[in-house]
Amino acid sequence: MKVTLNWLKQYVDFDWSADELAERLTMLGLEVEGIEKTGGEFEGIVVAQVLTCDPHPNADKLSVCRVADGKGERQIVCGAHNFKPGDKVPLILPGYSLPAKPGEKPFVIKVGRIRGIESHGMMCSPQELGLADEADGLLILPHVRSASKRGQAFSLPRGRRQRRAADSLRRT
Repeated sequence: MKVTLNWLKQYVDFDWSADELAERLTMLGLEVEGIEKTGGEFEGIVVAQVLTCDPHPNADKLSVCRVADGKGERQIVCGAHNFKPGDKVPLILPGYSLPAKPGEKPFVIKVGRIRGIESHGMMCSPQELGLADEADGLLILPHVRSASKRGQAFSLPRGRRQRRAADSLRRT
């Protein structure tokens, strides 16, 4: 039987990697035959909800935002202006890479200071996710409850599954 991690997360609350989950299931007596990576370009990107957005004290074109990522709140410095508190957006977490274009090295997101203010991740545009050649701001997610639950892994809507990130566990 094959199951995707996204499907399993609808029924069980966990935040382990596919490898760690496979090891834990095996230790419980549910042997996992293998893990198939069918994408991966959206690994480490979750749905976040913008809570506040204030002007950056040291930069006219930047803002300092508080977002909820399903596990807590984090501060993000952002240059986009097409969003408001309440909007849901893709958020890449520190330690993960944006999808790389062919021939380019992946860009790893780190906790860093931008004009003196610490930022803990990055809210993403369609261009940064490799979904569009150009973008005028962040990708604003629909407010459909099942499609944009805070903290859930970001994935593409139906019809764009060829680029969707998902791991499958195969159980014998």
